[in-house]
Amino acid sequence: MATLYVVATPIGNLEDLSRRAERVLGEVAHVAAEDTRRTGLLLQHLGIRADLVSYHAHNEAARLEGILAWLAAGEDVALVSDAGTPVVSDPGGRLVQAAAAAGHVVVPIPGPSAVLAALVSSGLPCDRFAFLGFVPRKGGDRSSTLARIAGSLETCVVFESPERLGRLLEDLVRACGPDRRAAVGRELTKLHEEIRRGTVEELHAYYQREKPRGEVTVVVGAGSGESEQVEVETVRRRARILLRSGERPSEVARDLARSLGVSRNEAYAMVQELKGEPD
Repeated sequence: MATLYVVATPIGNLEDLSRRAERVLGEVAHVAAEDTRRTGLLLQHLGIRADLVSYHAHNEAARLEGILAWLAAGEDVALVSDAGTPVVSDPGGRLVQAAAAAGHVVVPIPGPSAVLAALVSSGLPCDRFAFLGFVPRKGGDRSSTLARIAGSLETCVVFESPERLGRLLEDLVRACGPDRRAAVGRELTKLHEEIRRGTVEELHAYYQREKPRGEVTVVVGAGSGESEQVEVETVRRRARILLRSGERPSEVARDLARSLGVSRNEAYAMVQELKGEPD
């Protein structure tokens, strides 16, 4: 059986590509790339000529059977994303699952990751963390994500576009309180790398003055205390966010009980108290 290699590529600095990754990219029969132009430049830099095919969110279903056919014919394939480690907030999960189910060997070639680069440079605890991907732009999904960050007892890492960073930090001030510690990693490993640390309020003020550019990763510290007891104000903030997103009071109470550990009766009583508040 052939092998599907899941190959991490640089998120900026080309020196971060491992020798093993370079060797594999030069040996496989096909390279399935999220962005063939970007991967093509990398392969050109390495002096590698490869059968480069596009594999992204919009053609994943159409490409899947063809790649599986190559593997079935004994032809090794390397999966690469736009940058960093494939499958993490990038297409490829369906391919990995299908290849493994068909009996092919799936081999990770670890390397650069914006999630881990931002986390370890944030100055925030790294022993427990949650990666939540890109923050939804609107609606209940966004409100639920913000509420989850607000109530989290572990460090949270999210992706965001530079255009929406200011709005995200503003929402985090409301959801988490102004003093929650956070860090913003921008253009990690690149020439204009910036890692800025502070409270969410300080970071919001800074990026109101200095408009960010490039790729952004945000790390948010855990909520209050060392125990599982969540402060009342944290629960109230989360309840307000969910109510304003249009969720029914019963759904909000259920969410609070499940995610923050408060009793169902206490959660429902708080929701009833808050639902009449003006926006």
